[in-house]
Amino acid sequence: MKIIKLKKIIILQIILFLICSVSYSQNTKLDSAYFYFKKAKQFNFENKHFIAYNNYIKSLDIYKTLDLKDSVAKCNLELFELIKSQNNLKKDSKPYLDDYYDYALKKKDSFGLLKAVNRYAQYFWNADSVYLSKSYYLKALQLTNNKKLSKYKVSTYSNLAHLHTEKYPDTAKYYFDKTLNLKDLMNNRQLVGTYINYSAFLKNQKQYNQAFAYLKEAEAIELKQYQLKYNKIIYSDFANMYKLQGNYKKAYQYYEKYNIARDSLNNTAQNVAISDLDKKYKTAEKEKENLQLKQENIAIEQEKIKNQNFLIATILLLILVSIIATLIIKNSKRKRELAEQEKKLETQKNLTLLKEQEITTINAMVDGQEKERKQIAEDLHDNLGSILATLKLHFDNLKINREKKKINQDELFNKTEKLIDDAYLKVRSIAHAKNAGVIANKGLLVAVKMMAEKISSADKLKIEVIHFGLDKRVENNLELTVFRIIQELLTNIIKHAEAQNATINISLYDKNLNIIIEDDGKGFDIKKVNLQNGMGISSIKTRIEHLKGTFTVDATIGKGSAILLDIPIV
Repeated sequence: MKIIKLKKIIILQIILFLICSVSYSQNTKLDSAYFYFKKAKQFNFENKHFIAYNNYIKSLDIYKTLDLKDSVAKCNLELFELIKSQNNLKKDSKPYLDDYYDYALKKKDSFGLLKAVNRYAQYFWNADSVYLSKSYYLKALQLTNNKKLSKYKVSTYSNLAHLHTEKYPDTAKYYFDKTLNLKDLMNNRQLVGTYINYSAFLKNQKQYNQAFAYLKEAEAIELKQYQLKYNKIIYSDFANMYKLQGNYKKAYQYYEKYNIARDSLNNTAQNVAISDLDKKYKTAEKEKENLQLKQENIAIEQEKIKNQNFLIATILLLILVSIIATLIIKNSKRKRELAEQEKKLETQKNLTLLKEQEITTINAMVDGQEKERKQIAEDLHDNLGSILATLKLHFDNLKINREKKKINQDELFNKTEKLIDDAYLKVRSIAHAKNAGVIANKGLLVAVKMMAEKISSADKLKIEVIHFGLDKRVENNLELTVFRIIQELLTNIIKHAEAQNATINISLYDKNLNIIIEDDGKGFDIKKVNLQNGMGISSIKTRIEHLKGTFTVDATIGKGSAILLDIPIV
């Protein structure tokens, strides 16, 4: 009895010792990861970007081994920013942004998702892919519907305005106006910047009166900081516009103001730069000393760990071998018998469960097929049967009227033709109802992709499907309704838009199904569309409202269109 107690005490001591050793080792690794991360930031500040990149990679690898997801995400974002800003690294930055986006999506971090989506938009903007950049900015706009992120709606509209400035001035003006509609969310500095940017855009469009008006609004706002910096820009813009209009007197006056602001700014900037350089030098020296000390400590600690690990391994091996051997000899026979019994019981349970599942599946399949046959039979009898019977009467009338001619022959033909059309529509509706099984079996995403592939195969309209977070099914009736809405919107694009490319962007995040359908067609003016029967928009809007969702149309004549749907998932 005493021997058994002694063995238990030894085992507990070994377990505690192992836990302490593992914890100590993890803390040392964490220090190393933090050390590499700080060095990377320092090297990046010193414009040693390749060395900074290598240190970020070392830090990332250690954080991954420790499974510290927050720190891994932070490293991924830093690596993306570093590679994006430095062409000489010759690396693809997008995989790091993809990893950061997946992290934010799994964590349901709204702010992190907004950061990732904005960076996707910038990435594609820099790659001269304006179409994809706009898609991500529209996605960012949807995320700012969250009350916590509403203050970022201003910068998103501003980015959309700048994106369209060169090629699509009408669209740019639309988004500049949207930005100014959010004046209540801006501070004075943001408002001045918006007025200056809008004024510069209007000047390029030769709309001088409006440009002057917004520049005067900017001049009238007082700033606590950066007043000289913004005055310099404002006075320069005033001078240039007066010069373009031939008002050289006014231009000269504002050039004088510009020179005064520039000189004051240069003196202030010089003093600030000297102070900053002094602070940065002292800070860099301190950080360098701290890093050297930390590196030396890490090296000493690692050497200690190696020696301790060797000693621990030897002692543990001897103790564990003796204890495990004793326990195995005493308990092996009993474990084998229990294992065999459990295996037999488990096998029997599995066979029973499989049989029950098979019977349930067969019964459900039979019931479903029977209901489907009954439904089709009722549709054929109630709807199509009556139409065909009436159609037969009309044909009999046509046969009789051909000889006696008591009724207007053209009118009788028209009625008969309408009945044929009604019969075709009934058959088509039954076929569509049958077709909904694709969604029931495979889900919304697969059904949309299949539909996009079929349409694209005709080589007239290329459709791309982009999806985020749709890794699980939603309620079947909702999937069917959404599929029908997407089908109807694509039909509108085929019939009316004269487009060559379209994008279906589907994402599921934070219990909201977001859908953006865009095309590069001829666009339309929503104010001139007859909502009673035009393009089925009224019907779609009613269905979305029934689902308690929102429906937004962003269309410009000659610039394509974008339909935004936001549907809550209960």
